[in-house]
Amino acid sequence: MPPPIRYILGLLPIIACTAHAQSPDPALDLYAQPGKRVAIGENRHLNLRCSGKGSPTVILESGNNADSMAWFKVQPEIATFTRVCSCDRAGTGFSDGGPLPRNVDSNAADLASLIHAAPIATPVVLVGHSYGTNVVRRFADTHANEVAAMVLLDPPPQDVGEFSPEFEKADDAQRQQMLAAVRNCETAAESKKLDAHLPEFKDCLRPPNPQFSARLNAAMHANKLRPSFWRTIVSIAETNADLYKQPVSKSEAHGAIPLLILQPDTPFDDVPPEYRQAMEQARQKTQRAIAATSTRGKIVHVEHSSHDVQIDRPDAVVAAVRALVKP
Repeated sequence: MPPPIRYILGLLPIIACTAHAQSPDPALDLYAQPGKRVAIGENRHLNLRCSGKGSPTVILESGNNADSMAWFKVQPEIATFTRVCSCDRAGTGFSDGGPLPRNVDSNAADLASLIHAAPIATPVVLVGHSYGTNVVRRFADTHANEVAAMVLLDPPPQDVGEFSPEFEKADDAQRQQMLAAVRNCETAAESKKLDAHLPEFKDCLRPPNPQFSARLNAAMHANKLRPSFWRTIVSIAETNADLYKQPVSKSEAHGAIPLLILQPDTPFDDVPPEYRQAMEQARQKTQRAIAATSTRGKIVHVEHSSHDVQIDRPDAVVAAVRALVKP
């Protein structure tokens, strides 16, 4: 059995995050409608959600195919001591799709356009989770003077094949299966048959989540009916295949920008046992290399957390941001 594709392709579940309450939390209905759709040019808009007051502004960049709802535990807490904004990347949530390919470069360029168009005062503190760590690092490559600090939540392991060629072979096979399934959903969305309850498309959409209100479930469902959502999944999955097969570039450098990597203790519980050691070795090598890109890079170990640190240990994320905003 190949490992979960979220680690190599950056793909998160179709529902980006799950509330832990036993009954729907009405506060989450905030995510049933857009915040502020910001025009970034080319007749495109990205959805931005900002709260709190203060400086510097903190920008939250979600994992792949997740949207701003991924930060439902973190954003309200950061908003108590400074301004904080989360966004839906192109093709997700309430944001328009973007030109293909959807890769780290195009998403980093969108982030720059959004910051300038909103406008958001710089320098900003960038917080990225999983695939989002690649986006904020790429933004920092070209806009270093606009970055005050970075907090990276469990950057995915790169070049796992160095430690397990078997892993790379299995992952390639699973990727092709996944892409075939997602392209099937894309075809259904384009022909407006995705919501027709046809058996050939039954795996494309999840049933309503009982932990979300009917209103929120309806909004999430509607967003997944858009062809741009599925085109985004396909494109990023294709481009990430090459991204994650490579080690961290030796040319990546972030000078003296403060850089914290939050490293959870149990990121691979859902990975087949035969691949866990290789993935952990690759993760350690990857994250050490990223930390070394800054003279102020540091790895912070986080206990009792899966890969989704912002869900399992939002307090650790908030503490890291607070330390950088108010040292």
